[in-house]
Amino acid sequence: MASLMHHFQEGGWGMYPILLFQILAIGIIVERSIYVYKASINKDVFLATMQKCILAGDVGRAIKMCSAANAPLARIVKAGLMKVNRPDAEVQAAMDEAALRELPKLEHRTGYLALLANLAMLSGLLGTVSGLISAFGAVANADASSKATMLAKGISEAMNCTAFGLLAAIVALIGFALINGKTQSLLDDINGATVQVVNLVVSNRSKINMATLQQAA
Repeated sequence: MASLMHHFQEGGWGMYPILLFQILAIGIIVERSIYVYKASINKDVFLATMQKCILAGDVGRAIKMCSAANAPLARIVKAGLMKVNRPDAEVQAAMDEAALRELPKLEHRTGYLALLANLAMLSGLLGTVSGLISAFGAVANADASSKATMLAKGISEAMNCTAFGLLAAIVALIGFALINGKTQSLLDDINGATVQVVNLVVSNRSKINMATLQQAA
């Protein structure tokens, strides 16, 4: 830790914007990871449960299972099941409306990680250039006895900014890749599952007991 602080101090003013972008990136990574984890659901188990309930005509139980799951996929399916006594188009419209509310929440703030990675890298580059300018400017005006010290100090500032800027960018980009990949997987699961549920409702509408829907409502 002492060595890290020493390098941070040697990096000069350019280290502070890099640190700010790093903190923001880590905050977003933690928040998005928690949200995506809570939003995850076993699609196959969920669909098997929905199929069982719909084939049995017990749509009320299916709605209760969706409420208990408390995940974007479950909330979207629940919106459609609540309209199961309406025409097929209204069932689909209810799911589409719920999807418009839920899907942006999954992708919220993730894109900022790529921006923060670029900002950290550019801040490191700016600190590097600034350090080199200071180094050569000091060498040009310094006494012969202190030129080596001035040059070494400026180069140290430049290299520390480069290293920390790259480190911050790498962390942000890894977080972006992992979270974005998981988010896309969730979106694919939601799109596929909602289509399957709509098809189940449409093809088994005659089996559905509307009394259970009223009880669930």
